[in-house]
Amino acid sequence: MTGNQKYKVMISGRVKKMLETHIRFMMQVHKESAVAKKKQIISALCSLSKMPKRFPFFGEMYIPPNKYHKMFIEKSYLVLYQIQDDIVYVDYILDFRQEYSWLIY
Repeated sequence: MTGNQKYKVMISGRVKKMLETHIRFMMQVHKESAVAKKKQIISALCSLSKMPKRFPFFGEMYIPPNKYHKMFIEKSYLVLYQIQDDIVYVDYILDFRQEYSWLIY
């Protein structure tokens, strides 16, 4: 990629469902916070269209090396994504307050 070219960001159905479930739960607690959090997450995901390689690889024993990049959103979320040619595939968004050992095994 050169200069002004952008990567296309593809968000998996799994990520959309994870985000929808989380935001729906937050709406029950505090609607304004949920709306703000959703905007923040969407903005962070869209930022991957520019320089997605700026984030390091996710390194876990059971994950193939150099497959997923990891991006943190504030102190609450971990986004795992792959880059293939000029497309960024967002495969997971994890809330740190939840258990995610299922991802590793």
